[in-house]
Amino acid sequence: MEFFRNPNIDFLGKKWYFLAFSLVFSVAGIFSMLFWHHIPYGIDFRGGTLVYVKFSHAPNDNEIRAAMDHAGLKNARIQRFGQASNDEELIDLSLQETSEQALERGKTEIVNALEHNAPAGKVDLNNAPVLTIKNYLVDKDPMHIGGDEQKYAAQAQAIVNFRDKDHSGVLTSFDELKGAPGVDPAVVQSLQDGFYLSDFGVRNVEIVGPQVGAQLRRQAMLATVYSLLGMLIYLGFRFEWIYGIAAVVTVFHDTLITVGAFSLTNTPISLTVIAAILTLIGYSNNDTIVVFDRIRENIKLMRREKLSDIVNRSINQTLSRTILTAGLTFLTVLALFLFGGEVLHGFSLALVIGILIGTYSSIAIAAPILVAYQDWRVEKGKRPVAMPGRAK
Repeated sequence: MEFFRNPNIDFLGKKWYFLAFSLVFSVAGIFSMLFWHHIPYGIDFRGGTLVYVKFSHAPNDNEIRAAMDHAGLKNARIQRFGQASNDEELIDLSLQETSEQALERGKTEIVNALEHNAPAGKVDLNNAPVLTIKNYLVDKDPMHIGGDEQKYAAQAQAIVNFRDKDHSGVLTSFDELKGAPGVDPAVVQSLQDGFYLSDFGVRNVEIVGPQVGAQLRRQAMLATVYSLLGMLIYLGFRFEWIYGIAAVVTVFHDTLITVGAFSLTNTPISLTVIAAILTLIGYSNNDTIVVFDRIRENIKLMRREKLSDIVNRSINQTLSRTILTAGLTFLTVLALFLFGGEVLHGFSLALVIGILIGTYSSIAIAAPILVAYQDWRVEKGKRPVAMPGRAK
């Protein structure tokens, strides 16, 4: 299948436009990483406590931030999680606010900050664990069964299951418990004496220590460097060293723009984002090798023509293949980005940006580097190296 029949686009003639485009986005990303948002490491790399909170109403970010400030958590990050109709927020306690030994305390401080209007002497049922509810019931013995711990543990578990599974972690009225399967009415009546219902419930907590975060950050950097080094060595033996250098520069360009985009949008970089970046390194390299392979074949067939003409011809010959494969892959990751949910948001965003930039750079960055390097060698009176490569 071909989208274009015998295209004759002068890609190298537009290299300065491509260079300007790349410079604008690269410089913007670098400035953002250096002076604005820096590299927005996710909790995987920073360490800290990440609390997913479900509210019974549409949350007000300003009120939540004011509650965090009042509790002394002035650098807590607050952002909407999932769809707006879910009424969920992410509260992120940065590493500077805690230590490895106090990560659990950091989570408790966030919960306490949101419960600043709690009635004296009562416990929040929306955030109470099974053990707390069981111990209360055993002490009060509302069913008059002699404080049977096993039976009251079953009652407590039924309450928590009903709260978390049927009401997404937030009960708005004790009357809702009257319809809970397996919960005795006497238990419901007793709970009102010792518990109250806040307007939020903690759905999930992620805790990463600072040492683990630093180790993951180092490993992610090494994985990226090793992949670039392996690519350089492979292409150096497979073609010529200039091909490997061009491919590595191209992939570095793609990675820089992708990370810069995350910095500009202040989107956290997590482990899944690093996986996506490593994926796009391979994807971009594959596109680049296809173009390089066609250049090498055409060099053997068109020995008397200028390298710039050969490169242009090669890009045009592979253009349909590039558009077809990149287009189908892009549609897949775009669907993942639009419908994959919040968990896959960073991963899919990196792939969306990476595929667009990777396809563009294979044409607009990698090939012009070959021509520019050979022109430089000719000017210096040296033998061109971008001529017929090593045999397969």
